[in-house]
Amino acid sequence: MTVFTHPEFDNHEHLTFCCDPETGLRAIIAVHNTARGPALGGCRMFPYASDEEALRDVLRLSRGMTYKSALANLNLGGGKSVIIGDPREHKTEALLESMGRFLEQLGGLYIAAEDSGTSVADLRIMGRHTANVAGIRERPGFDGKPSNGDPSPATAWGTFVGLQAAVKHKLGRSDLEGLKVAIQGIGNVGYRLAQHLTEAGAKLWVYDIHQDQMDRAVAELGATPATAEEVLYLPVDVVAPCAMGAVLNDQSIARLQAPIVAGAANNQLASQAHDQVLWEHGVLYAPDFVINAGGIIDVYYERTGPDPDAVRKHVDTIAHTLQEIFERSDRDGQPTGQIADQLAEERFRPISR
Repeated sequence: MTVFTHPEFDNHEHLTFCCDPETGLRAIIAVHNTARGPALGGCRMFPYASDEEALRDVLRLSRGMTYKSALANLNLGGGKSVIIGDPREHKTEALLESMGRFLEQLGGLYIAAEDSGTSVADLRIMGRHTANVAGIRERPGFDGKPSNGDPSPATAWGTFVGLQAAVKHKLGRSDLEGLKVAIQGIGNVGYRLAQHLTEAGAKLWVYDIHQDQMDRAVAELGATPATAEEVLYLPVDVVAPCAMGAVLNDQSIARLQAPIVAGAANNQLASQAHDQVLWEHGVLYAPDFVINAGGIIDVYYERTGPDPDAVRKHVDTIAHTLQEIFERSDRDGQPTGQIADQLAEERFRPISR
């Protein structure tokens, strides 16, 4: 498995391979850039088909966190970790404690938070052996409700206001009444996004690999169930990927009927080149590392001092950042992802070591 010549390697500062045969832990920690501060990013657990797939994911995700934090104006760098395994079958308390010990060895270079396949409770178990975990404190949430540290509500709200900005820019409408949205993934973030959209009057089509989560959205929100094969290609106004990444590729983009892609999933593009492909197809893409930054904003304020009003105001700026990106894209004739990259690099590269 190559690293320095890997296509997703982007001058990452640090890469750690974690192996503990006693607990079955196999994990990778990637730190992309710490120019703005310590690297903070989620710890994902997923049954990757190969070590190569896990490496590719962690390299891409960690880079995305650098750009996400820079565009959100946070004093944080970018990092990510992945645990190889099925969280529903292989996750144990001993495995999580082992992961905590590996985090401690990095001495604060990387701070882990919740992600797909892990929970606040899991991070607290890791926290028995390290202080380098975040999003675990009980506090007033950004919405005024009690929070156990789960950043999903802030991520979902940021995605919602970002989706609103995309709809306003592309479709010229400020309200979402009757807007047709297809959501791929109805987990912690996707379901909350669906709730916000339902309250705003949107009509939903949903798909999730877990039938119980789909059933809940259908029963409680009146959503229409969709299949895995059709959810991205329905004749709707917005497609919102909220599950795993790399769903936008040559084949899927050619079949899109929606004029807008705005969802919470990380790394939605199969490659950077697909930003250009979307633009050429006339699809307005809300760069994922911009629209889903609500969670990292929420976690950042936990570490600096929880202030629900400040968090809410900061998350709301996601809409303004996206509007700036959309306008610059129109003005400069460049895809939105390229514009977002340029804005982020203006914020972290001038001060990088």
